[in-house]
Amino acid sequence: MTVLASGSTVGNPIANIAIFGVFVAVTMVVVIRASRKTNNAADFFTGGGGFSGPQNGIAIAGDYLSAASFLGIAGAIAVYGYDGFLYSIGFLVAWLVALLLVAEMLRNTGKFTMADVLSFRLKQGPVRTAAALSTLTVSLFYLLAQMAGAGGLVALLLDIGSRTGQSVVIAVVGLLMIVYVLIGGMKGTTWVQIIKAVLLITGAAFMTVLVLSKFSFNLSEILGSAQQHVSESTNKAVAHRDVLAPGAQYGGDATSKLNFLSLGLALVLGTAGLPHVLMRFYTVPTAKEARRSVVWAIGLIGMFYVFTLVLGYGAAAIVGPDKILKSAGGQNSAAPLLAFELGGVVLLGIISAVAFATILAVVAGLTITASASFAHDIYAGVIKRGKADEAEQVRVSRIAAVVIGVLAIGLGILANGQNIAFLVALAFAVAAAANLPTIIFSLFWKRFNTTGALFSMYGGLITTLVLIIFSPAISGSKTAMLPGHDFSWFPLSNPGIVSIPLAFVLGIVGTFIGRNREDPVKAAEMEVRAITGVGVEKVIVH
Repeated sequence: MTVLASGSTVGNPIANIAIFGVFVAVTMVVVIRASRKTNNAADFFTGGGGFSGPQNGIAIAGDYLSAASFLGIAGAIAVYGYDGFLYSIGFLVAWLVALLLVAEMLRNTGKFTMADVLSFRLKQGPVRTAAALSTLTVSLFYLLAQMAGAGGLVALLLDIGSRTGQSVVIAVVGLLMIVYVLIGGMKGTTWVQIIKAVLLITGAAFMTVLVLSKFSFNLSEILGSAQQHVSESTNKAVAHRDVLAPGAQYGGDATSKLNFLSLGLALVLGTAGLPHVLMRFYTVPTAKEARRSVVWAIGLIGMFYVFTLVLGYGAAAIVGPDKILKSAGGQNSAAPLLAFELGGVVLLGIISAVAFATILAVVAGLTITASASFAHDIYAGVIKRGKADEAEQVRVSRIAAVVIGVLAIGLGILANGQNIAFLVALAFAVAAAANLPTIIFSLFWKRFNTTGALFSMYGGLITTLVLIIFSPAISGSKTAMLPGHDFSWFPLSNPGIVSIPLAFVLGIVGTFIGRNREDPVKAAEMEVRAITGVGVEKVIVH
């Protein structure tokens, strides 16, 4: 049995690993079967555009509902109450931006990657390079969060307190991720995401019902019990606060309020710029199916975030914030600890396997997006100048997946112990600043040119990275990645409030000072195709 520092048992490590092993075995069979139908680049990168709207919507939910959603948000709500739920609100509202602004138009104008859209009427080489670098950066930040989640989860389940042991676990998760991508490509990855989404939402729904039944389906009783645990907490950051009042994490002073605004801006605008989400729009045959998939995703994701509200407060009420914070996984252990309190070893094992499935599915999706961007945009589009055949692109993509996987393992070991919802928010900030302005300008502004695109992408990317590096998220605070160092001068943990508006401004400035004028015929073609879908059949390979 695994035992917390506080002396309470957290389950049977052998049962936890056995259940997880069953999931890995089943999904590996699915991936191998899917790989038999992967015959060309379109199959490997986008599943041949053969998934229906509902299937893709479930897969999007599986891709989007990451370890941050299940472990990070539940933990943030359990510890910080109202302020923790702000992550859920931001992640959900963001889908309205994706649905209304980019889903259909991206599907009509792209082929494999986000760079296909951005370079449609702009200069191929420089724009593809910038888009690929942005994709790789966002993917690595997101991968970092998922790997950190894997380390925290296994630390709890196997009672691995040493960073060395947790690092080994992170490496194993990374290797599994690489195998999924190498064998199955996008088809295999999509089916893993569909299975994972069904398991995750079903598991969260079941736990929600158990929590509600424990309190006679009275939400007020849950909140009252959570308040009692908070009031009795020995942790100064948690004790003596109202679980329904804002301010536990944000709002204490002017800097904290700005941090909240910055976080909200990054969460709401980041989704529409996430490469691994945008790439999913190319796995359906028509723009109509792309819209349907987003509607399905919004419904499933919204339902799940309602569950996280009950699970978070339920964890505070049943487990207590002190026990959560003292556990090996810290905040990220709230959901597994709650599962153990509700259903013992079996439920803990199932929920833990679902959490592992969540991590594996998301990292596989991120890896194939990043490797496809490198192979299709940098290798084929820039280095080979469009002369690389499909087999060569797939081979390069597989090599890139291995390299990206190794990088993700290293970064995940560095970020181990951080709240993963917070880490994902940093990825959203990079996506919102580096990608979204250029996507919107490319789709809606005829005058927009290559100079504007490069100004916006590089300006947004570099500004965000610099501000993150010199922020309290990296150094200068007890919760920083490098707590023993202090080289921070930027006061906000999330740079979105500065970098996102700046990227929009840089896109406008670059467009007006740039001397290059893009081909008006290509601009008109892109506008017609984006709005109507006419001509898209020539682009998508079925």
